[in-house]
Amino acid sequence: MSPLHAHSDVFQAIAHPARRAILDRLRRGEQPVLAIAEPFAMTLPGVSQQLRVLRKAGLVRERREGRHRYYRLNPDPLKEVRDWMKVYEKFWTRKLRNLGEYLDKHKD
Repeated sequence: MSPLHAHSDVFQAIAHPARRAILDRLRRGEQPVLAIAEPFAMTLPGVSQQLRVLRKAGLVRERREGRHRYYRLNPDPLKEVRDWMKVYEKFWTRKLRNLGEYLDKHKD
């Protein structure tokens, strides 16, 4: 998978508020599906569908123990996106600094 495609999958995965909330819950550590689903007003199959999207993007890892499934956060794809975005952060920081300097010079 190309880096651009991988980033696209991650962006698509974190675009949904429920998936972001699931990732936030998993920051506390590995959890079973029922514990992940507890605060959400959606069915267990709905939560499983969201977990499947996160797993496909590489943001979540699954461990099976008997009939139970446990999920944990894999932050590596988010780090890759963060590193990719740093270039743009520097670009916009420089542009905004230049704009601020220009506005300071031309106040009147």
